[in-house]
Amino acid sequence: MCGRYALFRWTPAFAALPGFPADQQAQWNISPADSVLMVRAGQSEAGGREVARARWGLTPPWLTDMSRTPAHARAETVAEQPMFRQAFRERRCLLPANGFYEWRGTVRKRPFWLTPGEGSALYFAAIWEAYPVQEHVYLSVAVVTQSAMSQRRPLILDAEGQAAWLDPESSLVTLQSLLAAPQMQLRERPLANLVNDPKLNAPECLTPL
Repeated sequence: MCGRYALFRWTPAFAALPGFPADQQAQWNISPADSVLMVRAGQSEAGGREVARARWGLTPPWLTDMSRTPAHARAETVAEQPMFRQAFRERRCLLPANGFYEWRGTVRKRPFWLTPGEGSALYFAAIWEAYPVQEHVYLSVAVVTQSAMSQRRPLILDAEGQAAWLDPESSLVTLQSLLAAPQMQLRERPLANLVNDPKLNAPECLTPL
């Protein structure tokens, strides 16, 4: 399961999108419940894309047990699960990343770093919800995952897939095809165990083995 990822580099074009936080810092070790950046279709009449901060852990407005905020939604069931189906139909978004971490092994799990290429950007398919707390409305997200060997990995979309995922007019057939799309080839390398500490947010997370 993709439980950690990183966003430490972005392009000037991405930083120029409406809503991009002026104080955004590099994040080397993002975990569920952290604040993340999401990209969604613009909420104004101008359309386009916009950036917003959200909590990683989907929180529908009807949820009363805040200990149950899922960070992931399975591609196989996201369209039918009561927790996810309305967001899947109406509130789709992307989570930008430079790569993600994966732990493998039986006796002692070893972290690996997966990315399309050093410094490259990728976008995870995700869904979002808004939940009110007193006079403020917070945003939350869940990453859509696919099965990959013995792991579950985030559903990564190419440029065409990103556009279709964010398009509110995309048909269910189109969305289902994205959920089942073959995933891109990723580079991977084993890491030292520094990233095992979820409190470490520094380039040392990528220290090779």
